[in-house]
Amino acid sequence: MTNLIRILSATAIVLFAQIIWACEYPANISIANGSTASKDEMVASQSAVKQYVADMETYLTCIVDEEKSARALMDDIAPEEEEQREEMLNKKYNAAVEQMEKVAADFNSEVQAYKSRDDT
Repeated sequence: MTNLIRILSATAIVLFAQIIWACEYPANISIANGSTASKDEMVASQSAVKQYVADMETYLTCIVDEEKSARALMDDIAPEEEEQREEMLNKKYNAAVEQMEKVAADFNSEVQAYKSRDDT
């Protein structure tokens, strides 16, 4: 019975902590079309991309810290569960990094379109 109470307590704490400290995934941003955008629109896009990257880096730190905290609350975690949790964290982390890289690449493409427009 004592083990059941411990498990339920740990689960409740982890769930409650996730609700309070849930990491907020940054909202998608729109990037100006380099073929038609003004300089001001491109500068605004650059600022939005920089803010998005900063927000995404905060998110990445948050999910790692959140997982560390959750594991610290668990007394005895089975190797299979630990492996599952690690795999899930890696998937979330890698997906976020891929999205951040995609946004940066998209912006760079629009910058190239903007610059090529000015060269003609």
